[in-house]
Amino acid sequence: MRQNKFPPGWDLERVKRVLSHYESQPEEEAVAEDEAAFETPGQTVMEVPTELVPEIRKLIAKHKVA
Repeated sequence: MRQNKFPPGWDLERVKRVLSHYESQPEEEAVAEDEAAFETPGQTVMEVPTELVPEIRKLIAKHKVA
């Protein structure tokens, strides 16, 4: 059996808490949260072709290191 791997700082308990939060979140609250993400200063949300995602992730990783 393969063991799950979590990002640094994450464990099964944290994943369960996040899932519980979003599964019990009222729809109005979820919509408001989604809409707020589009208004975050210094951030841009955009659609890109799926095949470009790996390259975009590489660019973001390089930018964070710089």
